[in-house]
Amino acid sequence: MAAPISAGDPVTGASEWTGRVGGTWAREWERTDRSFGSLTARLLDPAAIGDSNSALDIGCGAGEVAITLAARNPAAEITGLDISQDLLGVARERGSTFDNLTFREGDAARWTPANTARAPNLLISRHGVMFFDEPAPAFAHLRTIAAKRARLRFSCFRERAENHWVSQLQSVTPASSPPSDPYAPGPFAFGEEGRVRDILTAAGWRDVTLEPYDYAMIAGEGEGALDEAVAYFQRIGPAAGAIADLAGVARDRAIEALRAMLAEHLSQGRVSLPGSAWIVTARAD
Repeated sequence: MAAPISAGDPVTGASEWTGRVGGTWAREWERTDRSFGSLTARLLDPAAIGDSNSALDIGCGAGEVAITLAARNPAAEITGLDISQDLLGVARERGSTFDNLTFREGDAARWTPANTARAPNLLISRHGVMFFDEPAPAFAHLRTIAAKRARLRFSCFRERAENHWVSQLQSVTPASSPPSDPYAPGPFAFGEEGRVRDILTAAGWRDVTLEPYDYAMIAGEGEGALDEAVAYFQRIGPAAGAIADLAGVARDRAIEALRAMLAEHLSQGRVSLPGSAWIVTARAD
């Protein structure tokens, strides 16, 4: 999964993922997977995640992380977990050829595996853990269902100020107010290093490390790269909600401004914006 952002960064809770947001991301899964390409590769670095006989992909979205793990290790039990039926429908179709892969609907803050399943010794997530209403209890629950000495590894955005693409995209629409609570469930809820450490430590995880990772978010590629990027950010990202609320001349102007901004990031047939993330790792007792 990745983080949905609309103007003003409203709280992104379960009702959003099970409704409009989940449906939009399900339709845009191919572009989204591409936009997170290098981040996904770093998150799934074999040297970093080690061997696993059972893995849980938290907020699995359209399934790319879980499917990659299943393909790498056919003997391992891989479970993808998400609350969006739309995204799970895509994931199940994509992963239908893997006998060792299962996708489940559920909230990771409360979900428990079947008694016959192996306790996961790898818990992993690509931008899917910033949406818990109560993060510390959620991570504490995940620790209770994990195997002894299980590894936790996830990615999340660093602070908003380090992700300049957000303000660039928001600049194409009428000004929006900043979020009233920077720690509310949403894309930048885990931006502060100290907060992430405190949450995981309070939840009982140990050996917490945060690796800063910068990557190119590819929004368009090929002959029609700019058109593709414009279309993508009208559906996903900080400008999408605001543009959807506009009409007539105001909407046309916003789309023109979006195109002009994205054109500045077009190079060698690719539109990409610089993203800044954390790769977070920890270990259960």
